[in-house]
Formats: sequence, structure tokens, C-alpha cells
Amino acid sequence: MEITQAQYERIAPVLPVQRGNVKLSNLQVLNAILYVAEHGCKWRGLPTRFGNWHTVYTRMNRWSKNGVLDRVFEHLQREQIVRIKLEAVALDSTMVKVHPDGTGALKKTDPNPSASPEAAGPPRFIWLPRMLERP
Repeated sequence: MEITQAQYERIAPVLPVQRGNVKLSNLQVLNAILYVAEHGCKWRGLPTRFGNWHTVYTRMNRWSKNGVLDRVFEHLQREQIVRIKLEAVALDSTMVKVHPDGTGALKKTDPNPSASPEAAGPPRFIWLPRMLERP
């Protein structure tokens, strides 16, 4: 799923204007984002034809925080350039197993900071004396 230059021109006003010396055009970054969204690959698994994966990820992250990505996908659907299907996946503990080391850690006990009970602070229990004999 890649968009062409003609399709890009229809949604170009939504994207920010590129300034300065940039290595990747907005079209290349948008095609890379669509590739990751379609194939579900990791950013590091992005093919080299899209450019440096970190550059693409950084710009996508910036667009996402500024709301640009939402407007782009809205225009892509409104112009009927790309059809997007949203799917939700739910995972719970019946499907995902925990590594044996992750089930629980040993409790750490703090040593008493001082041997004298006055310096240790208030007692953590209440002691009630019992009467053994009745008067």
C-alpha cells in the first residue's frame, strides 16, 4: 500500500511544509508509515528503500503528537485513497504465559537500623500482659 505522487498532491495541504535540508520527503515518510501499518513490522524491520527507520519513526512520532497523523489518515479516507480497517486484539493471562522468574520475587527485609528499641521508633505491635492469678 503505497500512494503515488498524484495521490499525495491531493493530501499535501494537510502535511507540514518541509524546511531546511531534509533527507526524506513527506511522501517517503508517509509511504513508510503505511508500510509499517499494513505489514505490522517493527520499525527496525523497515526496508531500506524507505530510508533510515529512525528518521521515519521520529517524524511519525512528531506528527502523532501534533495531530498531523490523524488529519492525514482522515484525508486519506475522505479522498478514498486508502481504506483502513481497524482491528482490536485483547490479551489476558489465559493466553500469555509469564516467565517463571516473573511470577514473584523474594521479599527484601530491611535490617533494624538500631539495636535500641527507643531509636527504632514506635512498636509495631501492642503487648497486653495476662494475669495468671486472680487477687
